[in-house]
Amino acid sequence: MTGSSAPARLLRRALHAPEADRGNALPAGAWWLWALGLATAASRTTNPLMLGLLVGVAGYVVAARRTDAPWARSYGAFVRIGLFVVVLRLLFSVFLGSSVPGTHTVLTLPELPLPAWAQGVRIGGRVTAEQLAHSLYEGMKLATLLICVGAANALANPARLLKSLPGALYEAGVAVVVAMTFAPNMVADVARLRYARRLRGRPTGGVRAVAQIGLPVVEGALERSVALAASMDARGYGRTAEVPAAVRYTTNVLTLGGMLGVCAGTYGLLAAEGAVYGLPLLLAGLVAATAGLRLGGRRSVRTRYRPDRWGARARLVASSGAAVAAAMIWAGAVDPEALRPGVVPLTAPVLPLWPAAAVLIGLLPALVAPVPPSSRAVEGPHRSKEQA
Repeated sequence: MTGSSAPARLLRRALHAPEADRGNALPAGAWWLWALGLATAASRTTNPLMLGLLVGVAGYVVAARRTDAPWARSYGAFVRIGLFVVVLRLLFSVFLGSSVPGTHTVLTLPELPLPAWAQGVRIGGRVTAEQLAHSLYEGMKLATLLICVGAANALANPARLLKSLPGALYEAGVAVVVAMTFAPNMVADVARLRYARRLRGRPTGGVRAVAQIGLPVVEGALERSVALAASMDARGYGRTAEVPAAVRYTTNVLTLGGMLGVCAGTYGLLAAEGAVYGLPLLLAGLVAATAGLRLGGRRSVRTRYRPDRWGARARLVASSGAAVAAAMIWAGAVDPEALRPGVVPLTAPVLPLWPAAAVLIGLLPALVAPVPPSSRAVEGPHRSKEQA
């Protein structure tokens, strides 16, 4: 009995996620790779059931591993933006029409006559269920992409992401981090000022309250961002060294050409007609961009203090997103009808089983990533007994 329970205890100990601290926190790049894997999977399907499953996976991981940092509050904003995109896409379809034919008329709006040069464009007219379903699917696809990016913003520390940037991109990275800290600081200032006004018995809503809060909020957030930029400049961030002109020109050509190759290859992979040349272009662009970034790194004279280490847990998090993306790309090649349900004729979407099971691999970070201290404190009395 003792021998049989020992392997089980070892397995539970291996899967038990430790409490997060400075030493074992996941690199920001691992969270971004996981989120981009989910976003890639979302770009391969318009099935609303699969898109809802991807949103559920991203939301569960964010709820399980989100900290109390200011940037972690951005996930709700991305969800609201995604819902706004869906509603806006439906409104455009209703009032501006759609190229999708349909036979099930939902309503008929007064149509505005347009000149002859505006052929193919209409305002108002007949609204069909087929065009609404098509617009809903496309809007949900774009909303899912935004929510996956929001999950990365909520889980990845922008300061840790700055540490992982190549030397050639470090100057741009400093500007990006300063810009990214402006919005979280503004959100924190809004909450603080609204709480202070509530304690004083003053209203927190309405145009007058917003006008009184707006200027201090923007001023405080801007001062914090400028203070961050000044402190980074005082520590030597963004300093460059002299390099030969030939190396500088070669770096620019390789980096720019590599980025163009990556963009063209990514477009080829996402588009059905460019699947043949997409992968070679993407690989060539990555090789050229990597060579350019390594050459550009010679311009940076900064030192790296406590660089992020990619341990087994970080590799599992990044690999789970890549596995979801690879499974969805394979499913799109094997059974495209299941991932892209048709709307003419209008049929109910069906959840494909094995692609849905592959999407659940994206839940792995909720098991292996270190647990934030706030989440660990909510686990209840069982942890207190273990500590006792």
